[in-house]
Amino acid sequence: MYWVMICRHKPGMLELREQHRDAHRQHVATGGGGLARVLIGSALTEDDAESPLGNFGILEAPSREAAQAFAETDPFARAGLVESIEITALASRFQAHRIDPMTA
Repeated sequence: MYWVMICRHKPGMLELREQHRDAHRQHVATGGGGLARVLIGSALTEDDAESPLGNFGILEAPSREAAQAFAETDPFARAGLVESIEITALASRFQAHRIDPMTA
């Protein structure tokens, strides 16, 4: 199944975000150790397209629980940067083949 993950970050956490950015990217690259496959993702920003508000991902995961676990074990979440996590299922007809996955 495919899921949209939206993680909203707490305000004023830029320094903490930078401290955990490399670990976050590693988490994405490995799909959280196999919990999910990240098809695409990026930072969410203010309208200036620079100031981070959070991050999103399109995940392939066997269940909501696996997608949630991927989000909760992200170094950003473990560091206390994440204020909220939203996991929403995508339609069964979602055309994932149109995206070049970030994880193998």
